[in-house]
Amino acid sequence: MRTVKGRTDHVVVVGAGLAGLSAALYLLGAGRSVTVVERDALPGGRAGRIDRGGYRFDTGPTVVTMPELLADAFAAVGGTLEERLDLVPLHPAYRAGFADGSVLDVHTRPEAMEAEIERFAGAREAVGYRRLRGWLEKLYRAQMGRFIDANFDSPLQLLTPDLARLAALGGFGRLDARIGRFIRDERLRRVFSFQSLYAGVAPSRALAAYAVIAYMDTVAGVHFPRGGVHAVPRAMAGAAADAGADFLYGRTVTRLERTGERVTAVVTDRERLPCDAVVLTPDLPVTYRLLGREPRRPLALRHSPSAVVLHTGTDRTWPHLAHHTILFGAAWKSTFSELTRTGSPMTDPSLLITRPTATDPGLAPPGRHVHYILAPCPNTDIGPDAAHWQDLAPRYRAGLLAELDRRGLTGIEAAIEEECLVTPADWTRGGHAAGTPFSVAHTFAQTGPFRPRNLVNGTENAVIAGCGTTPGVGVPTVLISGKLAAARITGAHRPAGGAHRPHTAANGRRSSGAKRVSAPPGTAGAGDDRTPQDDRTPQDDRTPQDDRTPQDSRTPQDDRTPEGGSA
Repeated sequence: MRTVKGRTDHVVVVGAGLAGLSAALYLLGAGRSVTVVERDALPGGRAGRIDRGGYRFDTGPTVVTMPELLADAFAAVGGTLEERLDLVPLHPAYRAGFADGSVLDVHTRPEAMEAEIERFAGAREAVGYRRLRGWLEKLYRAQMGRFIDANFDSPLQLLTPDLARLAALGGFGRLDARIGRFIRDERLRRVFSFQSLYAGVAPSRALAAYAVIAYMDTVAGVHFPRGGVHAVPRAMAGAAADAGADFLYGRTVTRLERTGERVTAVVTDRERLPCDAVVLTPDLPVTYRLLGREPRRPLALRHSPSAVVLHTGTDRTWPHLAHHTILFGAAWKSTFSELTRTGSPMTDPSLLITRPTATDPGLAPPGRHVHYILAPCPNTDIGPDAAHWQDLAPRYRAGLLAELDRRGLTGIEAAIEEECLVTPADWTRGGHAAGTPFSVAHTFAQTGPFRPRNLVNGTENAVIAGCGTTPGVGVPTVLISGKLAAARITGAHRPAGGAHRPHTAANGRRSSGAKRVSAPPGTAGAGDDRTPQDDRTPQDDRTPQDDRTPQDSRTPQDDRTPEGGSA
C-alpha cells in the first residue's frame, strides 16, 4: 500500500462530514495532531440538520447500517459506541408497499422474514429467501476485506483467491438475474435489488456483487440513533474533540499552499493552517480544483441519479407507515430508464418515506410528526439542469403531494405545518457535481481500483475521502473511506469489525494556531456528506449552531452521502 511521504505529524482534515470525522478519529488514534476545518457552523456534512418550528429534520442519510464500523472509529481513540450513541434496531427494517395493494414487512431476523415471505408469497419463496440470505452472507464475506475495506494501488491487487470466490458466487453476473435464481416473485426481487439505484445502476445492469448493499439492509440490520441520524456526526466530532482534535467551523477553504509536490498549508477565508498532510473530503470537482490537477481518465465520470427530498412537519401521521416505508410504483424497468438514460422525472415513481418520530417522538413538537419523502430523479447531466429545477420545483412538489395522497397519505398537504423542499438545484448549490448527493455511479469502470483513487499523482501528501472515492456511496462505505484515507497517512490498516485500542501517547497533542473546541452542545456526537439546503450562519465561528434555513448560499467546499438512501 502506498502511503504519504515525509512527515505526517500534523494533519488538516477539510470537512467535518462522516468521512472527515472517521479519518480524524483514526489519525488521532495513531498519534497524529489533527485540525478539522468545516465550512458550516456544525459538523455533519450531508448528515446535517434543519431546526424549524420545533421540528428537527435530518438532511441526509436516514438509514444507519453496519454499526460495528462506527464502533471501530470510536475505539480508535479509546471510546465505545455505547458511550456516544443510542442506536435503536428497527423491526421491521422497513415496510414495502406495492401497486397491487400488497404489503411486506422486511425483517432482518431470519425466522421473522421467512414467516413474512411465506405469508406474502408462499412457502416456495420462503425457501428461496433462506438460500438468498446464505448467498448474501457469503458475498459479503468474499468482498469486505479485499474489495470494500481496501486501498487500491493497482487493478492487479484484485488477483487474490477472494476474486475467484466472488466469481464463483456469481458476483460478476447481473444483479436482477442473480436474485431471480433464488426468488421468482417480482415484488420480492424489487426488495432485494432496488438498492442498486443508489449506486447509480439499474438492477438489470448492476453487478451482482452490489447485492452486498442488500446484505447490509436486510441481513445485518437497520438502526436509528435517538436524536436523529445527525446524532452520529455529532458523536464522532465529540469523540474527536475529546481526543485532542481542533475544530474550526465557519471556514471556507480557498486554496492549498504547495512547495513542489507537497501541500504545506491549508488557507481558509480566515487563516493559514500549516500542515504535514491533508485529507480532502469535498466533492471531487472541488477537491481537484483545490489540488490544481485532475487525474486523466479514458472516459468522463458518470454520476448517480439525484433525488428530490421533501421534509415535512405535520399535525398527523398515517398508521400504515413504518419508520421506513418504500412505496413501489407499478413501473420498474421504465423507471430506471427514466432515471439513468432518458433523464425525465419518474412517471410512476417509487418513493421512500421515513417517519423518524415513529422511533423518536422528540424530533417533533408534542403530538406532531416528521416525514421525510425521497423521490429519485435524474441528475443534471442527463435531466433538467439546476436553473430548470428552480422553475420546476413548485410543480414537482404539487405532483408529489398529489401522488402521496393517492397512495394513502390522505390529506398530507393540509397536514403540513413546516416543510423544506430540496431539489437538484439545491444539491448543485451545495457543490455536488451533476446535482446529485450520490456522487459517482458504481459502474464497473468506476468500482474498486477503477474508482477515483484516494491518492492523486503529483501531490505527495494529500489524500481524498468521501463517497466519490474508494470504496463508494453510503454511510458504511463513507466511514470506511475515512479509515482508508487515514491508513494512507499512518501506514496502519485494521480490518473492519475489529474494535481496537488506540495509541494514546499523543492523543492530547494539540495543533498549532487553533483553539480546541469541545463537542457541540445538545448531544454527544457529529457526521459526513453534505446537504445543500442548510444555510447556516455561524453565530460563533467555533461553536456549532443548529438554527438554519433551507436555502443554501454557501461556497461549496465540502462534498460528503445520503446515504439515504443511503448513502
